[in-house]
Amino acid sequence: MSGHSKWHSIRFKKGIVDARRGKLFSRLAKEIIVAARMGGGDSDTNPRLRTAIANARAVNMPNDNITRAVKRGTGELEGVNYEEILYEAYAPGGVALVIEVLTDNRNRTAGEMRSLLSKKGGSLAGTNAVLFQFERKGQVRIATAKTTEDDLFMVATEAGAENLENDEGFFVVTSSVEDFETVRGAIEAAGIEIESAALAYVPQNVVPVEGADAKKVLDLMNSLEDHDDVQNVYANFDIPDEILAELSRD
Repeated sequence: MSGHSKWHSIRFKKGIVDARRGKLFSRLAKEIIVAARMGGGDSDTNPRLRTAIANARAVNMPNDNITRAVKRGTGELEGVNYEEILYEAYAPGGVALVIEVLTDNRNRTAGEMRSLLSKKGGSLAGTNAVLFQFERKGQVRIATAKTTEDDLFMVATEAGAENLENDEGFFVVTSSVEDFETVRGAIEAAGIEIESAALAYVPQNVVPVEGADAKKVLDLMNSLEDHDDVQNVYANFDIPDEILAELSRD
């Protein structure tokens, strides 16, 4: 199981997404704004915007919020100009991190990232210091209650998917970047409800983390998720299930 999938499993198990719905809406709105600014406000001709809107609707983000975000991106409404930044970092236990950020103040965010990581036992890394340990892939997540593995496998593989993984309550369909839109569209066309879809940084190998480092890594990941400018965090760790269960009781 990839570290990326492991973290997403932890997030859903602990109810982090629901607990942070306000932050989630803000995060999704930023992605819609940037997608519309870069590729225009027509989701039929802008794949990134189409995916961003689909993800927003999947978590019941109000249509008015989506429409305003699109208009801010196209300039029809006044809005903030967000810049995309990718940070590479280390967490306790030798865990590699890739942190996707959208910010309106590069200098402020850089300082806050450096400070947050330092306080939680991590550190910023140089360019390409950890990125080589990850692959850029498309990932589509579907709740296992929404379809069968056989049905999803047939649809996904025919559309060009590379892998289908059962990840503790969710199927994760992985594809190349080039086939991502085709795979996502095929699953949607088959009437299978998608929980989320995005381009992700998937670790090629994972680092086993136990003991005190496991708690420190989860604490750092949670703190990064709480930061207003952070869109996504990808990590190459794996924590044994028995340790996860113990930490969840804390």
